[in-house]
Amino acid sequence: MTKGPVSHSNDAELPFATSDATDERSFFAEQAAKPASSLSASLGKEEHYHGHRERLRDRFRQHGDTALADYELLELLPYRLIPRRDTKPIAKALHERFGSLAAVFGAPLPLLQEVKGIGEAVALDLKLVSTVAQRTLTSELRG
Repeated sequence: MTKGPVSHSNDAELPFATSDATDERSFFAEQAAKPASSLSASLGKEEHYHGHRERLRDRFRQHGDTALADYELLELLPYRLIPRRDTKPIAKALHERFGSLAAVFGAPLPLLQEVKGIGEAVALDLKLVSTVAQRTLTSELRG
């Protein structure tokens, strides 16, 4: 691997004044640590939504499906697809747009994707859950 040309100029040839005292390396090395920003200070304070996903999972685990509202069930589904985003507004928007849990699962892919926050992957997963539920009911009825 070859390197580009290296300049062998001395400080006198530079168009700006340099000295050891104004060398940027020493400038940055001597800087005192800045005080914590308001963002990092606020990180110590727990927000209301911290742990929300786990609380929903716990309620579902302990009390079953009757412990959660329809939009909360919708909220749990995209957690793994949207790991770093609050899915509650998305779930509420889906429920508001379609009116019921059944209508959300029955909605066509293009209409699901019209809801802000719902991309193709989430829409496909909602349809997958719907298909699994329908086949489960169909197989139970046959049995």
